[in-house]
Amino acid sequence: MSFLDHLEELRWTLVRMAIAVLVAMVAAFIAKDFVFDQIVLAPKEAGFITYRAFCALGRSVGLGDALCASDMVINLQNITMSGQFFTHLMVSFVAGVVVAFPVVIWELWRFVAPGLHPTERRSLRGVVLFASALFLLGVAFGYYMLTPLSVQFFGGYQVSGSVPNAIALDSYIAMVTSVTLWTGILFELPIVVLFLTRAGLLTPPFMRTYRKHAFVIVLVASAIITPPDVVSQLIVAGPLMLLYEGSILLSARTIRRMEARQAAARVIATTKA
Repeated sequence: MSFLDHLEELRWTLVRMAIAVLVAMVAAFIAKDFVFDQIVLAPKEAGFITYRAFCALGRSVGLGDALCASDMVINLQNITMSGQFFTHLMVSFVAGVVVAFPVVIWELWRFVAPGLHPTERRSLRGVVLFASALFLLGVAFGYYMLTPLSVQFFGGYQVSGSVPNAIALDSYIAMVTSVTLWTGILFELPIVVLFLTRAGLLTPPFMRTYRKHAFVIVLVASAIITPPDVVSQLIVAGPLMLLYEGSILLSARTIRRMEARQAAARVIATTKA
């Protein structure tokens, strides 16, 4: 294909990706009551599944109601004329991105795959499913773990009892959507490592050497996206470090496969010679 043909193919790839996001966005916009009442606003309620799970855990280990959120009351308010409408649009867009993410990854793969060698395509078989699963797992972790922790801490924090919290709707929505999406993106670390390894830019010895540095970076990132307490940071840092260690294994496996293919190619070339 010529350069212009590649641009044309890229244009249609982007169009199909945009259509997928738009369709999911429209569906989320129509299902407003379910999206907001059952998903977006649910973490501010004391009966949210995460709070119930922590409460049950606290009681099972003898802490009584110390981990329960029964006294949590968070009042949201809209302070601009068009605030609720644009909040509805933004939430619908984020929901569209999350739901359409597998389609977006599939379209990117369709654009990139023809430029790969057949053996490379075979070795990367399943990458779309893997990337989609990691993203959705990250979104679920951000929604069910990080978001409730952040909502409970910041929603109930007061500098003085005489200063009640009246939280703006857009502030709450921005926190929920940003935490959820960023966690989904962070969970794509193994995919990034896979492609960097195949490009020869990353190796398992390098990642092992800088494991301590990575741990510090993970702790800093955890401190940024979670409430400022040790328990919340460890809850976030644990899965991220597991992803890092898993990425090292994935990188090593990728290099072994690449070396095996190169050895097989040399054998074939020697046999033909």
